[in-house]
Amino acid sequence: MAFVVRVMATGVFDLLHPGHVYFLREARALGDELWVVVARDSTARKFKHEPIMPEAARFQMVEALKPVDRAILGHEGNIYDILDEIRPDIIAIGYDQVHSEERILAECRKRGLATKVLRLPKFEGDLVGTRKIVRKVAEWLALQERLTKVERGTARRAADPPPRRRKRNA
Repeated sequence: MAFVVRVMATGVFDLLHPGHVYFLREARALGDELWVVVARDSTARKFKHEPIMPEAARFQMVEALKPVDRAILGHEGNIYDILDEIRPDIIAIGYDQVHSEERILAECRKRGLATKVLRLPKFEGDLVGTRKIVRKVAEWLALQERLTKVERGTARRAADPPPRRRKRNA
């Protein structure tokens, strides 16, 4: 029987972007199977931010990605309880994830797992974070609003009748 190296990656995966794809490809390259834990809405709120996309939509999108062998929704409450279910050989964490490698290792040891924890390198690129995407969209919307105001002002002036000329008394 062949030994399968199971890699686990976790995240919110709100507004999928190239940084997520890079993270999952790199994690998948570490083993034979990639299991991805998609954070619950309550977990996202606790550790990061109010999710833009609901957990069911985020789950569906992650599940459809090519590097992902299996996607599952995380557990509510203790985020480490999922370790008992997946029993990963390797846990890949993103360069910007707040998780402590030491804490993850301690949780694995408590469960009798000899799991390795690897922090993956940063992906360099434009719009590689949900916050960056949100900021860019907000800037774009603000610009559209300013342009609309300018266009309305110009349109109104163009539609106004020309000013009347006063007749001079000779």
